[in-house]
Amino acid sequence: MKKFLLNETRMPRSWYNVVADLPGAMSPVLHPGTLKPIGPADLAPLFPMSIIEQEVSTDRFISIPDEVIDAYRLFRPTPLVRAERLEKYLGTPAHIYFKNESVSPAGSHKPNTAIPQAFYNRREGIRKLVTETGAGQWGSALSFAGQLFGLEVEIYMVAVSYQQKPYRRSLMRAWGGSVFSSPSNRTASGRAVLAEHPDSPGSLGIAISEAVERAASDPQAHYALGSVLNHVCLHQTVIGIEAREQMAEAGEYPDVVIGCVGGGSNFAGLAFPFVPDKLDGKPVRLMAVEPASCPTLTKGVFAYDYGDIARLTPVVEMYTLGHDYVPPAIHAGGLRYHGDSPLVSRLVHDGIAEARAYPQNACFEAAILFARTEGILPAPESSHAIRAAIDEALIAKAEGKPRTILFNLSGHGHFDLSAYDDYLDGKLHDVEYPAEAVAAAMLRLPRIEGAPASESPAGG
Repeated sequence: MKKFLLNETRMPRSWYNVVADLPGAMSPVLHPGTLKPIGPADLAPLFPMSIIEQEVSTDRFISIPDEVIDAYRLFRPTPLVRAERLEKYLGTPAHIYFKNESVSPAGSHKPNTAIPQAFYNRREGIRKLVTETGAGQWGSALSFAGQLFGLEVEIYMVAVSYQQKPYRRSLMRAWGGSVFSSPSNRTASGRAVLAEHPDSPGSLGIAISEAVERAASDPQAHYALGSVLNHVCLHQTVIGIEAREQMAEAGEYPDVVIGCVGGGSNFAGLAFPFVPDKLDGKPVRLMAVEPASCPTLTKGVFAYDYGDIARLTPVVEMYTLGHDYVPPAIHAGGLRYHGDSPLVSRLVHDGIAEARAYPQNACFEAAILFARTEGILPAPESSHAIRAAIDEALIAKAEGKPRTILFNLSGHGHFDLSAYDDYLDGKLHDVEYPAEAVAAAMLRLPRIEGAPASESPAGG
């Protein structure tokens, strides 16, 4: 069989919380002003209490509300597909499977968390959500979820993606979202960046600052986040829970599980449900793949840092390139983030997961091959996972040994055609890792009393 499908009655009824199975406790989240451990009251201006409770929960499973499951039924469960034509082209003994999250209305995995976030906010009486978006997948998903639950949505889209991907803006607006290029003149943090860098390409760190500032100033509004924090990773685990069941139906178990990483949510969604097996001694590899021009996991440091440039967000321990580092303007806009999920960072730091980085031309080459064999044009972000899957399949070919590979196709590239034009026309350039800029940003990491010294990168 090529496709492995679950009917709606087999949809997960609970999210999996990897915190429950981590060896040792997570480092505390700190208040950005005091650099002391943060409490629920500090987060209440930004998030509903249900989300705050999930953020700090140590329960292994958290029930999915019926209203969320009903909305999930619009597109879940998503297919697991065997990439047989890609296997044949590569001449590999490996079996390659992908979880196709591009079938959601927004064309990516992002509605998995946008829907519950909108639900919990509406239940608490919130009327408006404010957020940032990189390439636009998250902004699209939240606009869609906002319509499902009657919420106004305001989005700050990283400037370079705002310019590169106009039709993602159109999609957000079609679902009622209001979209602004970031940095903007609508916030103090945006104006500060523009005063120093009038032609700034923007970054997720800048856009986050703008969104948090706007949300915190409106008592009817909350902030919504598409990646990084624990509750976002939690909601995405429906991907891996379904994939485990579908792989069993295929009669196989993955040797390697692969996801691309910007903030970490889609890798977390696929890989976290396999962590208990890894901890129990099963030889499954969990691989996080990132862009070589923004190599947070592979060349960043494991340290406490802010999530945004204006230092408005909680301070967390993670792999980081420095909160005021602005990554180069690559086409995988959703992966241009200076930090990573504390949970993903912890898994890489502890050796439970591994990290790898690729330049964008190698990823687009893999994306075109995937499109020409499997028929799906992937998002530039997803192409990083495809590149790694192809390389793993070629290693299996060179060794003459079978290997089962599972990766997350986190979204389609239908709104990224200008990027594909640039690649096909030979205009796409690989951007070198700017070591000097990162070194300068590292000098401005917060100094936390009693915290261990920053640690060097995980490598990959």
